[in-house]
Amino acid sequence: MSTRTAGDGEDPQIETREDLLAIFAKGEKPVERWRIGTEHEKFVYFRDDHRAPSYEEPGGIHALLIGLTKYGWEPIYEGGKIIALGGPDGNVSLEPAGQLELSGAPLENLHQTCAETGRHLEQVKAIGDRLGLGFLGLGMWPDKTRAELPIMPKGRYKIMLDHMPRVGTMGLDMMLRTCTIQTNLDYASEADMVKKFRVSLALQPLATALFANSPFTEGRPNGFLSYRSHIWTDTDPHRTGMLPFVYEDGFGYERYADYMLDVPMYFVFRDGGYVDAAGLSFRDFLKGDLSVLPGEKPLFGDWTDHLSTAFPEVRLKGYLEMRGADGGPWGTICALPAFWVGLLYDQTALDAAWDLVKHWTIEDHHRIRAEVPRLGLAARGPRGRTFQQLGKEVLAIADAGLAARARLNGIGDTEQGFLDPLREIVASGKVPAQRLLDRYHGEWQGDLSRVYDEMSY
Repeated sequence: MSTRTAGDGEDPQIETREDLLAIFAKGEKPVERWRIGTEHEKFVYFRDDHRAPSYEEPGGIHALLIGLTKYGWEPIYEGGKIIALGGPDGNVSLEPAGQLELSGAPLENLHQTCAETGRHLEQVKAIGDRLGLGFLGLGMWPDKTRAELPIMPKGRYKIMLDHMPRVGTMGLDMMLRTCTIQTNLDYASEADMVKKFRVSLALQPLATALFANSPFTEGRPNGFLSYRSHIWTDTDPHRTGMLPFVYEDGFGYERYADYMLDVPMYFVFRDGGYVDAAGLSFRDFLKGDLSVLPGEKPLFGDWTDHLSTAFPEVRLKGYLEMRGADGGPWGTICALPAFWVGLLYDQTALDAAWDLVKHWTIEDHHRIRAEVPRLGLAARGPRGRTFQQLGKEVLAIADAGLAARARLNGIGDTEQGFLDPLREIVASGKVPAQRLLDRYHGEWQGDLSRVYDEMSY
């Protein structure tokens, strides 16, 4: 989640409706300036007992952040505590229970983003070795209850943790017990954004299936392949789920802004801290009628913050965020941006992907979204095709899109090789969660502690 700091410079006030749309229009870039941003989270644990470290304890999360400063990362403070780091490779930040996230820099090609991933993981592993910490690549804590997990000292998280139980039964699980991989991508125009949004929203369940990696809850199989994805179905109906309006005629910046104005607020950032505005209306804020800040109107930073508090499978924030994948091992971190870049950054590939999904009905989208977390590649799309069959066709399109980009590394390799982990999954029909379940019921003999050995970086 986003990290705000005080003193980021002048932040003008929003005066008109056009100001709300400006953040989306300013995201438009010519093709040569399109970039790739990759975000990935991982669970942090003590190697001796698999316990999740608190922020303050010796060898805990604070010590980890301090340790990373040896690589040139600069501390970012809130309330006198280091809650994030900034550097050339983006930002390192904390999720609510201490999950460690790299929000990578916007980069030109997949070779660069995978190298960035490698640098980050080598750094955290080196500091982890010194502190006795390990890092687990899964979509959900396999064995932890909520009560066993610490809370990080970030003001926005306290507000959200207090609010979540009012609007859903699994919001606390989302915040405390899950990890994801995300990809952020650009668009050339409003029309380009619309097409990319529609294609990526339709195919987000396929990404969920390919990266499904959260089959355990509190030490036992939970009946799902991606329980992380299932959690979103009862987190907060006002800010999650399918967005049927994306497929309506006239969808664009204005319609997305209207959606966001209907999403209840969480907070407002003022004077280095967070003001609790949970459940209040941004529309009232625009009129100067926000009860917690009477007479004040929003700044551009408030709107940017608010855009980060909706959690659909695809999110618009001046770029498009792909949000459907579970956290996973090293290779899959590079595979997710490869999947989406291949589909969305080549016009022929984008057109071909749209041809696959443009006839899907809203009912199809809802049914698929509900089935995939449990069934993975066995889920069926319209016309009865399994997602395994669909996956083969979509990966072929993505591969062609990457070939057309022709971005080579120093030894002449294209970006296509980053799809290899997904090709293996589709060929076998077994998603990562199913392989873990096979081990759990087989060689592990029900000993889930083995997952720490096999799924750590």
